[in-house]
Amino acid sequence: MNIKENVKEGIKSIKASKLRTFLTAAIISIGITSLVGILTAIDGIQASIDNSFSNIGANTFDIESKRANRGSNDGKKEKIFPAVKYEELAQFKDEYSGPGIVSVNTVVSWNTEAKYKSKVTNPNMMVRGGDENFLLVDGYDIGEGRSFSDAEIKNGAYVCIIGSDVVEALFEDNESPVGKKITVMGAKFKVLGTVQEQGGVSGNTGVDRRIMVPLRTARVIGADRSFGYEATVSVPDTRQIEEATGIATGLMRSIRRDPITQRENSFEVRVSKSLAERIGEITGYLRAGGFTIGFITLLGASIGLMNIMLVSVTERTREIGVRKALGATPLKIRQQFLIEAIVICQMGGIGGIVLGIVIGNATSSLIGSGGFIIPWLWIIFGVAVGTIVGLVAGVIPAYKASKLDPIESLRFE
Repeated sequence: MNIKENVKEGIKSIKASKLRTFLTAAIISIGITSLVGILTAIDGIQASIDNSFSNIGANTFDIESKRANRGSNDGKKEKIFPAVKYEELAQFKDEYSGPGIVSVNTVVSWNTEAKYKSKVTNPNMMVRGGDENFLLVDGYDIGEGRSFSDAEIKNGAYVCIIGSDVVEALFEDNESPVGKKITVMGAKFKVLGTVQEQGGVSGNTGVDRRIMVPLRTARVIGADRSFGYEATVSVPDTRQIEEATGIATGLMRSIRRDPITQRENSFEVRVSKSLAERIGEITGYLRAGGFTIGFITLLGASIGLMNIMLVSVTERTREIGVRKALGATPLKIRQQFLIEAIVICQMGGIGGIVLGIVIGNATSSLIGSGGFIIPWLWIIFGVAVGTIVGLVAGVIPAYKASKLDPIESLRFE
């Protein structure tokens, strides 16, 4: 009897005991569901977190002027470097070849007020200038109206996009600010659009209190002020941050002509990834915990399967005796019971994978909005685990069946 015939015999035996097969497969299915479901949910939550953090700059880094620290290091006077110029950042933007996109921007004023007719905001609004990539890099979503056009960016048009706090302070509840003209820093600006409400973020630096204008316009209205420029680089994946910062640092050192012998950069690279890294660590712990829970559940399922297969050996003692009397070797008997165990496990495994994907995505969608995930890694893992569980759970019953004495088996009632 070859393996193909053994598979047929195994499937025939499974069909003969449908209820027992269903209950056994259900045990395995629950184990696989818990494993795949938990890990899929964690992957979905991680995707949602990554998406949320990309909107608050967790996948960005800034290049700006070196900040002078008070005091000295090792008794030596700290070197003060010249501020980063707009022209240097513009050259950096043109020549940067690393992952992600670059935006050059600046803060014109941290504390200003905006006026519309007789209404005036509190004097804690931030005016910020940016180029065509600014809104995309900083993750701003337009709520009403539109963003800047290329012509408005290049020509330095007096247009602006305002946050929800500015809208609330200047306009009535049912009044649309789009197309209206407000006064900011003594100049009239046409409102092109509004930014979706973000909630409070560190006081007056919050998005809701910002008034955003084209960078060229910002340089004009702030000509009498001394403010610094910065380049913000947004990468598609936080795992590319290290590569991108390396490329950016090398390019900026070349533009600034930092000597090779000078180990310290004449500028500052500020990476905004610590929060994302911390959340990544937490989800890593959750994934390890979910894997442990799923493994324990599968261990219980494999013990249940082993018990049922042992009962099956006892019930089919006469069948085993007949097969041995007809010439079946112990190897063929072992193969039959192992195949039965593996087939049952795969039946339960497929059901568990489907349920795990559905339950995992449903759970992650309730917590976040990471989208529907098909975890191919966990699917392959689930199939492999089902096979291993079938082998482990079936080996003892198969060995017991192969060792039965054919004469004694034929006498078994």
